[in-house]
Amino acid sequence: MSEGTMQRRAQRDDQSDRTDRSEPGVLTDGGGRRVRRASRAGGVNRALAAAAALPVLLFAAACSSDSGSDDSAGSGSTARADSGGSSASETASAAPTVQAAAFKALPKACATLSAKTLTELVPKAKAKQGTSTDPEDRASCSWSSLDNNGVKGSQFRWLNVSLLRFESDATRGAGDRLAQEYYAKQVEDAQAVAGAKGTTSQAVAGTGDQATVVRYDLKKKEGAFKQQTVVARVENVVVTVDYNGAGLAGDKTPSADTLVKAAEKAAKEAVASVRAANGEGNGGAASGGSTGKPSASASPSKSSTASSAPSASPSVSPSASAAKAAAAGASPSASHNS
Repeated sequence: MSEGTMQRRAQRDDQSDRTDRSEPGVLTDGGGRRVRRASRAGGVNRALAAAAALPVLLFAAACSSDSGSDDSAGSGSTARADSGGSSASETASAAPTVQAAAFKALPKACATLSAKTLTELVPKAKAKQGTSTDPEDRASCSWSSLDNNGVKGSQFRWLNVSLLRFESDATRGAGDRLAQEYYAKQVEDAQAVAGAKGTTSQAVAGTGDQATVVRYDLKKKEGAFKQQTVVARVENVVVTVDYNGAGLAGDKTPSADTLVKAAEKAAKEAVASVRAANGEGNGGAASGGSTGKPSASASPSKSSTASSAPSASPSVSPSASAAKAAAAGASPSASHNS
């Protein structure tokens, strides 16, 4: 090897040593260049790998974000749906409901009593049908009897049967509750008739769901009248029986106890007729009996009376009408219509 060649090699080695010393951590032997190239290649590979991984990470993050949004939206939708469902359910449950009325029909008022009972209470009397624009909800019938004994005077009797049915209404309430309110009002009206003397009340057993008889005296120029009013309720129907009697033109005054028993008998038959008209029992006119439940207290408290009378109730109390008519000396039936 010539001296020039050796000198050039020494210069390259010296340049190589200076380059190696300028890059810390790099081998300085003859294979240094390969090591640096490998190191540079490794850095490039790592950079490429990182660059390739970045879209994957971004994609995963995007998917995760979308999934969370969907879940959140789904939860919100579900919550709204649940809220809407609950709201609809609450609205449905809040809708007013009322129990259907038990009785849907009334019997013919003039056929509520048997011929035998009518003969006993108002002999030889003719029935007078009351006028009604709605016979399925209200009806009445009256009988007037005058037994003339010539110079000994005469016996006057008047009988009236009124029927009032209450239908259930979502606004006003169940039919039987409306009937209870009207029943209490009828009893109070009978107890408060103007001019009545010796007014007493008592329960009537075996007549519908509840029944009360109110009795009193009315003294007028025509004679001393004995008035009996029996008010009975069976389910959603109220039956009012008015029965009075008087001895006129010098005839003796009838027995109040006898008249009360007769009025109670008529009320039992009328209640039985209401049941029969709705498919229960045999009817009062046919059997003369009743299958009613025991009655309630004879003197309902004022607190049980409705704050306002049902719209279907008659404008005039039957007992009040009877008293006025009797006082006028005319047939009470002329002043009382359903």
